[in-house]
Amino acid sequence: MVKIDFKKEYKDLYSSSSKEVVIVEVPAFNYLMIDGVGNPNTSQPYREAVETLFAVSYALKFMVKKSGQAVDYGVLPLEGLWWADSLAAFVEGDKDKWKWTAMIMQPKNLVTDLLVKEAVDQVQKKKNLPALGKLRFEEFDEGLAVQIMHLGPFSEEKTTVENMRVFIKRSGYVPVGKHHEIYLSDPRKVAPERLKTVLRQPIKK
Repeated sequence: MVKIDFKKEYKDLYSSSSKEVVIVEVPAFNYLMIDGVGNPNTSQPYREAVETLFAVSYALKFMVKKSGQAVDYGVLPLEGLWWADSLAAFVEGDKDKWKWTAMIMQPKNLVTDLLVKEAVDQVQKKKNLPALGKLRFEEFDEGLAVQIMHLGPFSEEKTTVENMRVFIKRSGYVPVGKHHEIYLSDPRKVAPERLKTVLRQPIKK
């Protein structure tokens, strides 16, 4: 049995300094994704999306482990893309107007379209998950980006995000694409002041 820790394999992407913004090159990854809109703190669709992503991700993990591939890996953390039709709504934190894509990366060469279909069928037989029909499996190619580790509550990310914006401008880049967050801590189990979240923003010259 081969054991792989993909967070260590991609350490520069799933870990980052909290003291300085860094530039990273993010390769194309495959993700399970679910789109939605609304405040993640109060939105039932967001909670349903997260539950569905983890249910299918764990089903896939055990399917790969029991298959001829015989690979055991840890399920990757929850990630999120965030944006709004109005930049003001996003910057000012009007979360009811926020749009999101909740997602979890799946190991390439281990998880295939066919395997995802089988995992979805398996989960559907065991659980009644409203978001299962919204799930999609696709490649996301982020490319060049800046990132930094935010330590503490999500509500205090504004200063960290501003540091990223200042770095981007000073470095001669402009932001493109959507604000990206990687949740290394489970807010249900970790105190707000101890949360670790990688913040990422794609850039271009």
